[in-house]
Amino acid sequence: QAQLVESGGGLVHPGEAKTLSCAASGFGFKSYAIQWHRQAPGKERELVAGISSNGNGNLLYADSVKGRFTISRDNAKNMAFLQMSSLKPYGTDVYYCTARMGRSVYWDQGNQVTVSA
Repeated sequence: QAQLVESGGGLVHPGEAKTLSCAASGFGFKSYAIQWHRQAPGKERELVAGISSNGNGNLLYADSVKGRFTISRDNAKNMAFLQMSSLKPYGTDVYYCTARMGRSVYWDQGNQVTVSA
């Protein structure tokens, strides 16, 4: 059974850093591109960052997170990561890890990150 399990969410203070992890199982993780999305209450889900299947180049970031967020992956461990720094006091966002290969798409359950003083 294909599965993505995210961890690392929770409360963080403005300006601090936090890393989200996404563990994959049950499918060929190495062949899938990984994306991180986030959704704020009452707003549409937005793409935050993406990385190609082999992790070599082909990184993309939303303008709002460039220079502050870093996406990476470890294909040997079937894991992906989103390192977030200088977090701004946006409130509570739900972050999602997505694996994509053509029409095959897997989403995780979502993980809340609350930025608050």
